[in-house]
Amino acid sequence: MHSGHTTVAPRTSKCCRSAHATQLTVACLLRNTLRKSLNGRARPSPGGATAGSSRPRRTAAASISSSAIPVLEVLDARASSDPSTRPCRCQSFVLDQCVIPAAGVVAVSVGDVPVAEVCRDLLELLVEVSDGRSSQGRDHPAAVVLAAAAATVAGMTGYTAMSGWVADVPEVVVADPYRRVGALPAGRPSRSTIWRVCTDADAQALDSGTSGRLGRGMAAGTGADDRQGSAPPPLMQVRLDGKTVRGAKGNDGDQLHLLAALSGTAESGAPRGVLAQAEVTGAKTNEPATARDLLDVLDLTGVTVTADALHTVKATAELICQRGGQFVFAVKENRRALFDTLNALSWADTPIAYSSVDTGHGRITRRTIQVLPAPPDLPFPHVNQVWLIERYVTDTTGRHLSAVAQLGVASHTPHQAGPADLAGYVQGHWAIEALHWIRDTCYREDHSTVRTRSGPRILASLRNLAINALRLAGRPDITEATRWASRHMTRPFAILELTK
Repeated sequence: MHSGHTTVAPRTSKCCRSAHATQLTVACLLRNTLRKSLNGRARPSPGGATAGSSRPRRTAAASISSSAIPVLEVLDARASSDPSTRPCRCQSFVLDQCVIPAAGVVAVSVGDVPVAEVCRDLLELLVEVSDGRSSQGRDHPAAVVLAAAAATVAGMTGYTAMSGWVADVPEVVVADPYRRVGALPAGRPSRSTIWRVCTDADAQALDSGTSGRLGRGMAAGTGADDRQGSAPPPLMQVRLDGKTVRGAKGNDGDQLHLLAALSGTAESGAPRGVLAQAEVTGAKTNEPATARDLLDVLDLTGVTVTADALHTVKATAELICQRGGQFVFAVKENRRALFDTLNALSWADTPIAYSSVDTGHGRITRRTIQVLPAPPDLPFPHVNQVWLIERYVTDTTGRHLSAVAQLGVASHTPHQAGPADLAGYVQGHWAIEALHWIRDTCYREDHSTVRTRSGPRILASLRNLAINALRLAGRPDITEATRWASRHMTRPFAILELTK
């Protein structure tokens, strides 16, 4: 927004007029120069042309490498050929804001961004995602989804917001992902194009590519290379939980329900990311079956799986142990026989094995855990320990606010996980609830009315991608990090490593 008055450059200043003209026509220069070069390479020789030959399509740029026609070199060459139209760099918004390194242009620095090691082939992953459109005459390939992903990192929540944000991104920044995937820059995608791609894209392929790659990055440094002997990495866990996208109602009234797997350690402040996501078909009670399908494709060696009482199912426990993992499950009345057996144990005579006190948000929370060996007649497989956790909450004056008790089972032996470890798994499971809270508050997912075809799930996947990328960039404060990313148009592209 400008201040009280606007200073207009003198009409006799050719430098200022040329800078303004360069800014307005940079997209035309890019497209025309690239199109002429491509047509010159692809045009058939006169002796080999036939009457039925068609003019080379714009998408023939796949044969051009990403370094064949550097964007800034094209502009510099055009400017140097005609001194009267040489741009004034200090007044060119497009060049000053570009994150592409070049002589005389300073790239925007976002600090040491470890996400680059995980996202370096994000372009390649998203090119593999089909959106159902024919390649013939298609101006905007996977870069449309990439632009939407960058807009999500900046906090945009819907198609209109995404298209409006992309419209303000410098043309050179938008053009770079197109060039890297072998396509001609075609300007900024419109709202209808973003809508068409998001509603027709293969949501499962997008989840498998982006969530899997970034989620595995969260486990860097806690995998097999850090193990001593045959011991699994401490407190490495995968949390399972479902979430209903309440605003995504179809014509039949059904709402989209997604099951996510969040990876990371249980340590406070440790990076955590969505490892996988799947759609639950039918009723919410189908979550356990969807969870088994999701776990079946993950490497569970040395990993502890935690979930709420809905997933305390024998088949799920069998699958986890067969895949080399462990589990910590809560037990409620929905598993009546198991609950009654645990509730009848002599907890009154069992000493407290571990306790902790947390203070914050005007509350004092005290947690205690009691642990017993699993009874021999327990109607659940692979259980070695059973536990009872009690949580007491008071305010800072000592006034009682709440008291909660929870029973549960664990497959770990006492040597593999002690009382403090089990308490850490149970408390660490709430990280996935925090993920869903962020999607609801920061990205207003439950208020979104996007409901057409794969659109709701694609946008949910892009939100997971944005949260994963920001956490890998060392920003666990997602709300403030989103504001920070939105204050500069090139930061989301740099965070996702979408520019060179």
